[in-house]
Amino acid sequence: KDAAPLTALAQALAALDTPGAVRAFLEDLCTPAELEAMADRWRVVPLLLKGVPYREIHDLTQVSVTTIGRVARTLERGAGGYAAALRRQQGRSAAH
Repeated sequence: KDAAPLTALAQALAALDTPGAVRAFLEDLCTPAELEAMADRWRVVPLLLKGVPYREIHDLTQVSVTTIGRVARTLERGAGGYAAALRRQQGRSAAH
């Protein structure tokens, strides 16, 4: 499959310089269900990295255990994007 459209989307996101601008772009681009799915995945990343058990993550977030497992597998075998974004986010919050 042609990677150019995904690269163009990544470049558009990278060009946005504030969380508000990124949020507006995502709200225009995605359905409410897609946004909820992405937000759910992102919410469980720090909990998984801290070693919180799946059932406890589910109880804390109401995210399905299936989704939590999928995110955990992506953390182990994915492209490294979750960890890179979390490092950047933590680096920024530590600097403020």
